[in-house]
Amino acid sequence: MRADACIIGGGFTGLTAARHLAEAGARVVVLEAQTVGFAASGRNGGQIHTGHRMSQAALERWLGHGHARDLWNLCEESKALVRAQAAAFAPDAPVKDGLIIAAHDRTALRELGEETDYLHQHYDYTAARMLCAEETRHLTGADYFGGKLDMGGGHLHPLRYARGLARGAEAAGARILEHSRARSIETGDKAATVRCEAGSVTADHVLMATDAFSADLAPELAPYIAHVESFVSATAPLPPEVNAQILPTDAAVADTRHVLDYYRKSDDGRLLFAGREGYWSVPSDVTPIVRKRMLQVFPMLKDVPTEYAWSGTVGITVTRLPHLGQLSPRVFFAHGYSGQGVALSSIGGKLLAEAALGRRERFDVMVRVPAKAFPGGPWLRKPLVAAALFAFKIADAF
Repeated sequence: MRADACIIGGGFTGLTAARHLAEAGARVVVLEAQTVGFAASGRNGGQIHTGHRMSQAALERWLGHGHARDLWNLCEESKALVRAQAAAFAPDAPVKDGLIIAAHDRTALRELGEETDYLHQHYDYTAARMLCAEETRHLTGADYFGGKLDMGGGHLHPLRYARGLARGAEAAGARILEHSRARSIETGDKAATVRCEAGSVTADHVLMATDAFSADLAPELAPYIAHVESFVSATAPLPPEVNAQILPTDAAVADTRHVLDYYRKSDDGRLLFAGREGYWSVPSDVTPIVRKRMLQVFPMLKDVPTEYAWSGTVGITVTRLPHLGQLSPRVFFAHGYSGQGVALSSIGGKLLAEAALGRRERFDVMVRVPAKAFPGGPWLRKPLVAAALFAFKIADAF
């Protein structure tokens, strides 16, 4: 096949890029190894966060005030983009406003307060406010030292959102080929060719939207992307008396642990709870792992069965900021959303599209964030990442 742009990956990044390019008149082909939203885009917690995993004050110290503000503006745009795309293409996945960041200790509570004040004073961000322990308990149904309620954040049904993005991309003229795993990328002076088992796509540009799996196609990216397996479960619909106690305002929650708990309610009244993660392999049934943690947070759920459980692969970077860049004049990539991919991968896709259309200014805002390699080389990298994450898990217990 011949196209103007070949996009590898049918998740939030690839589908957003596909729609923007198709609406600009480009011939677009999307290659997806499984089905739309099969990997992280369909299996995540559906939470929409404000900012990056690094505070704005820390970003300013590292990158300078101007660059940090540009990153903030992209983050704010990313939330608006999710809301707009969900409303236009995924009416069955409406965004529900409200995200609570729950402090698991006093140090985390103090840092949340400092960040909330900083964003208010320096970025005029007034959508977030601090919560005392009692109010946090009332809004979550669980015991924390306090928290932050961010009405600029929220949550949605991620797989429905991904499928809606696919409909929007196809309506704009993009062609999505599922069960078409990309095996290699060959670049030439006039075009690049992506080869699959059953054929190939030759295009002016190739956009890699493969997140945690980027190194499978581009081994040179391996030092910059690692992954963990996040485990999620869904209870049976909550009994009325329990449903009234847990998340009565239907906000989503993420706590401040390194290996965090995050949860929300589904449309049919289930609790979707994610807690714990794996670094090497995924058990055949993650239910006992997640349920043990869930009952520590919500003992009142001991008689409510878990009916579904699944896992998803999350791409992470050393900096916990997305990694965007270019492998050759014709091949662009975006990955490493580090647990905040609902919003950041959506804007990542838009930036990839802009770059492929020759408008690099905003794409380069992300490219200028220095990428840091994971230590250890090809043999020790994964054991060292696993050891570091396990150390964070131990630290969370104290």
